[in-house]
Amino acid sequence: MVITIISILAAVVVPRFFGRSREARRVAVKQTIVGTFGIALDLFEQDTGRYPTTEEGIQALITNPQIPNWYGPYLKISTVPLDPWGNEYKYNYPSELTSSQYLYDIISAGPDGTFGNNDDITNHDKPKYDSKTM
Repeated sequence: MVITIISILAAVVVPRFFGRSREARRVAVKQTIVGTFGIALDLFEQDTGRYPTTEEGIQALITNPQIPNWYGPYLKISTVPLDPWGNEYKYNYPSELTSSQYLYDIISAGPDGTFGNNDDITNHDKPKYDSKTM
């Protein structure tokens, strides 16, 4: 009887836990892209008068790409972090995704690790709200 009750509880709780874990990773990626990288890129641009080129990449926030007025490092870590799925972020300047207000792209390939499909997470994504968060 106890084993049956535990099994039923596990069947209800475990899927909810994994759904939260998946969403927590997406939130962490968005925070890294918009918060950590976004702020650091804006500081880089204020100091140097431009954003890092695609070739310089996000690494330019940590290591001086030998340009004037670089006062970094702009991140408090010694290496560019990977996304929660263990993949590198993709950076483009100028933006290849849009010509609107976004000057650069920072992209996580998402859970599947493949760039260019619907599970990518970018600095262009709009925040999603549901009735529970409002």
